[in-house]
Formats: sequence, C-alpha cells, structure tokens
Amino acid sequence: MSWLGEVAAVALAAILAITLHEAAHGYVARWLGDDTAARLGRLSLNPLRHVDPVGTVLVPGFLLVSQLLATGEVRAMFGWAKPVPVDFRRLRDPRWGMVLVAGAGPAINFALAWGFGLVAHGIPVAAESLPLGAVEWLLRFIGMSMLTNVVLACFNLLPIPPLDGGRILVGILPRPAAILVAQLERVGLLLVIGLVVLAPLAVPGFDPLGELLQHVALPVLRGIFILSGHGGTA
Repeated sequence: MSWLGEVAAVALAAILAITLHEAAHGYVARWLGDDTAARLGRLSLNPLRHVDPVGTVLVPGFLLVSQLLATGEVRAMFGWAKPVPVDFRRLRDPRWGMVLVAGAGPAINFALAWGFGLVAHGIPVAAESLPLGAVEWLLRFIGMSMLTNVVLACFNLLPIPPLDGGRILVGILPRPAAILVAQLERVGLLLVIGLVVLAPLAVPGFDPLGELLQHVALPVLRGIFILSGHGGTA
C-alpha cells in the first residue's frame, strides 16, 4: 500500500472514532435534559465542529509522520477532540446523568470496533468485484478503525478527570471522595499530558501509553475479535 493510502486509512479511522465519540456525549446529554451542545452548534456529526488544533491535528500528525518515516506503517495513534460542552447541572439527574454522558463516548467506540469486526466478514464477497488494491485498503481501514476505537475508549476510561473515566468515577463515588476526585479536573489534563508525553522523556523505560496498549487495549481488542466472529486472533 502507498503511503497516501496508509495516511487515508489511518486519518479516516481516527476522524470517525473521535467525531462519533464526542457526538455521543452531546446526544446523550440532550436526551437527559441538557441542550447546551445543540445551542452552541456542537451537536453535530461534522468532524470540523470537533477539531482541536493540538489534539486533533498536531499530535496525531506528529505520530503519523514519525511512524511512517521509521517503519513505513502506522501501528498506533493517539489524539483528542475539542470536548462537547455539557452542563451537568441541567441534567434531570446530574450525578447519574454525568455517568451516562461520560460513558457514552467509550461505549460508542467499543460498539464501532465491534461493528467494523462484523463488516470485515463481507470483505471476501467484496473482493470478487474489487481490485486487489482496494481490498487491501479496506482491510487496513477496518483494522485501524477497530484498533483506534478500542485505544480511544480505553484511554478515555482512565480514572482522571476530565477524561470520561474520571467523570464516571466522580459519579459513582460517595460524595466526600467524589468531591476530592472532581477537584483534579482543574489540573487533570496537565497530569495526563505529563504522564503520557513528558514522563517517558524524563524516565527511561516509563511508557504508560504503551502499557495501556499492551495490557488493556490489545486484550480488549482480542475480545472484540472473538465477539465479532473472528476467533481469538487480533
């Protein structure tokens, strides 16, 4: 596959995963009583409405180029979108509503990964009428879509606000503990960047993102392969 086909497969997989993740937050919030995202024009499936200059462009672009130059292929991607605005106070049940809204993003990513696994069963039929290059690209796109959605979901479930896992934790903990965890939201993004980007540069061998991929995301991906009828191979 050409580098252009590789970039197209990876970029489209990432755009779909990130866009639907953010849109899911907004749609569930509106269903539960908060129309903030709709009023601000962020309740949309248009990827451009969710672009974050750093998380959607610079970081994924750097990873894409560096991996292509080093290995000729892309093995993993990481990034984030501009969060969909949600006013949890407007939800009919703010505490459990926050859990449902936060969980909607990872849930849609897991569902997408499973859905792409099911779609892969149709590739042998499509191969009868498509050029070999197109079949190769479709397989690459489906594989990257499954991986990207699983990694995005697992990363967002880390129990650090403002990540989805942190907000889920705030919603289920007893009130005193929830207040303490919620206070991390002011520095949570800096903490995540420190752990994922800065700490590995300062501490040789420390790679929390790699550990997440190896010990959490890949086992989950194997499970989704099994659930979508592909045996235990991932």
